[in-house]
Amino acid sequence: MSLSTARRTQTPVPSSDTGLVRSKGLASGQLGLFAAVMIGISTIAPAYVLTSSLGPTVQAIGTQLPAIFIIGFIPMFLVALAYRELNADTPDSGTTFTWVSQAFGPVLGWLGGWGLLAANIIVLSNLAGVAVDFFYLFLAQVTGNPALAELANNKLLNVATCLVFVGAAVWIACRGLTTTRMVQYVLVGFQLAVLAWFTIGAVTKAAAQPGHLAFDASWFNPMHIDSFSAFAVGLSLSIFAFWGWDVCLTMNEETKNGEKTSGRAAALTAIGVLAIYLLGSIAMLMFAGIGESGLGLRNPENAENVFTSIATPVMGPFAVLLSLAVLSSCAASLQSTMISPARSLLAISHHGALPRQFASINRFKSPAFATVVAGGVSAGFYALMRVLSSNVLNDTILALGMMICFYYGITALACVWYFRHTALDSVRNFALRLLAPLLGGIALVAVFIQTAVDSWDPAYGSGSEIFGVGLVFVIGVGIIALGALFLVGAAARRPEFFSGRSLPRKAPGSAKDRV
Repeated sequence: MSLSTARRTQTPVPSSDTGLVRSKGLASGQLGLFAAVMIGISTIAPAYVLTSSLGPTVQAIGTQLPAIFIIGFIPMFLVALAYRELNADTPDSGTTFTWVSQAFGPVLGWLGGWGLLAANIIVLSNLAGVAVDFFYLFLAQVTGNPALAELANNKLLNVATCLVFVGAAVWIACRGLTTTRMVQYVLVGFQLAVLAWFTIGAVTKAAAQPGHLAFDASWFNPMHIDSFSAFAVGLSLSIFAFWGWDVCLTMNEETKNGEKTSGRAAALTAIGVLAIYLLGSIAMLMFAGIGESGLGLRNPENAENVFTSIATPVMGPFAVLLSLAVLSSCAASLQSTMISPARSLLAISHHGALPRQFASINRFKSPAFATVVAGGVSAGFYALMRVLSSNVLNDTILALGMMICFYYGITALACVWYFRHTALDSVRNFALRLLAPLLGGIALVAVFIQTAVDSWDPAYGSGSEIFGVGLVFVIGVGIIALGALFLVGAAARRPEFFSGRSLPRKAPGSAKDRV
């Protein structure tokens, strides 16, 4: 598809006092509740998350995987409630950027939007990396030639394969949500079916496996975690594991009754994924244990992709299906994750903070130019990380946790400030507009600060460093600082936005009380 078919939207105009925003050219009513939930699950990519994050999480907090998933779910759900309230008032694909701008002004809105975009770019590169690894593993298993799996270690070939995956994801995303929806039904359905097979197999075969653990209810007790730093690491990784439900809100302008449906889809997505993680983590703890050798989850050789070693003992000759499930999980998420940065860039441009070209819409009602840019930047970031880091997946996951805490936290606090004049009008408003977002926002900000302090040490993560500073800190805090630097240039070039003319702050108390 040629970008020459794209057309530019009109000059941005201020939002109305009712909270409704002018159409950006996206096709409304394309998705129902089920489709939105499926895309939300695909963006989170439970199979990919389990294989890529369980190793680093167990390294930090041992057997307390179920506990940390539940603890990580709590602030995520509280923030999801805040998103629901903001979305009901102002359904806008810019989400964090738009809502924080209207609550706190353009500077914090820009930084919040930057954090959202950076998180998406990081995870897109990470998804591509796991997809490459499992693609060659799948080829090795299908052909019976183990040497093919080693091709993933060839940096040049690895990066080239990554570009192919990203290019395919961009192409599908540019064809709009109708194509995306059909692709996700197939990929997500297959992923969940294989995960169910693996989970049942791991539980039933655990007793015969050396190093296995018997189920213990203490796994749900967070008090057994050794220190607050370890707790913060585990929580940051757990938050990463739930990240992606907000894509349901990014699609609000293209969802049927998006003011209500998008919020419900986000909450249902988070709850469903929690159930998947609890069952999957319990099964793997029982089967593999937390030993530092063999199949143990603390074995450094298994840290990046725990399914690589566990699949065959659990599923036998059908282990190839688990590799294919993780590959399909990455492919599905790589494609659906394109939705969020593309529509965020569209909204930021629509509201006057980026060049108008980012607001262009093609014949499929898709922000094609923004999608291509998001894909290109993520591919470039992945290539750079492959050169700098010896453990690219672990470092980017830890950095991603910081970025998520930053932009989710600032959005939750924006909800508190935005609704401050209506928060005490009813018990419902107090719970959903003040208490829930305040607790969720404070929790995420605390994790962000603790992770930033700890990640200064190169030992936090893979040990990679730049001038003695840990690479995780450089990625996480450095990208936010880079956003502040770009803000200075943007303020000079986009005075209409930064003066509050193209996206004005709302008068306190002007928000509508929608259920």
